[in-house]
Amino acid sequence: MSKLYAISGVTGMTGNELVRQILSDKESKDHILGFDNFYASSIDTVADCIDDERFEFFEYDINNKEQMADFESRVNAVKSQYDEVIYINCAAVVHTEHFYHVYETYETNVAGMNEFLQQAIRVGAQKYINCSTSEVYSMNSWNENGGVKESDFLTMAVAEHSQRTSYATGKLLTEFFMKDAVDTGKIKGCSIRFANVYSKNERFPKHIIPFIINSFRDNGKVVLLENSRKNKRTFLNNYDSCSAVLALANTDSALDGTVYNVATDEEISIIDLAKLCASKMGISDPVIEFDGYRESDPERRLLSTEKIRTRTSWKPAVDLEKGLDECITNYLKG
Repeated sequence: MSKLYAISGVTGMTGNELVRQILSDKESKDHILGFDNFYASSIDTVADCIDDERFEFFEYDINNKEQMADFESRVNAVKSQYDEVIYINCAAVVHTEHFYHVYETYETNVAGMNEFLQQAIRVGAQKYINCSTSEVYSMNSWNENGGVKESDFLTMAVAEHSQRTSYATGKLLTEFFMKDAVDTGKIKGCSIRFANVYSKNERFPKHIIPFIINSFRDNGKVVLLENSRKNKRTFLNNYDSCSAVLALANTDSALDGTVYNVATDEEISIIDLAKLCASKMGISDPVIEFDGYRESDPERRLLSTEKIRTRTSWKPAVDLEKGLDECITNYLKG
């Protein structure tokens, strides 16, 4: 079965690895139409794939109506050549400093997501995968019974506590758009709540793992938020987050409009994470300083992945030790 993938945010952290995994089978007849506006990425992230004739890239913005109309016409022009059309929305304002910018996150994460969903419905796509976030759990991000489940009720911070929650609220709304589209028979699909994704190929050291590594490399120390004195997290390698997207896209029975947690259960404190990175970099007595505080930041984030493991064959393949080794090797070269 040949598949046509339409991917937004295709040069971002999730998008570029999806391209790599989709094209990994050299005999595959699958094809990718992808676009990005380079808000927080670069064409360099897909440099190893850009010459593959099965991948077509467009420098388009999900919020630009003319560009999206052109993208839709391109999908319509070739869709009959494939057995299945799958839309995957990776476009998002995701870096922490943007969490507090209500209009930026709403335009791309909410309005853009829904417009891309409506486009998928118009072209007759069979499936739509919505990349959400574990931020939606807000202040209810863990429990002692294997982690929070997708069906658990949420306890969210509000504007009185922190504008950061506007990011989580917007992403939560997209999950309702997704479920409505499935419940009304317009398309198959689901939403995915990723937990603390990291990659060896991040262009900018915005997330905590590349931030720690680059800080030790460039400054000989790392400055963490005061929250880090208590915070614990699990970390999901980008290879595993993308393999989960494809596992769901390839499992029709799982595409019921609901939500899937995608995470690991390797919980580690932020301080211990910094020490582990330092040790792998040959720093025996790392300097760790603290400055600044983030409002409404949960002390732990531990998610149950029972649902996706039960409904698909997915499970994480890259543990934290291996993932950190890859990151350090990549960020220290040159």
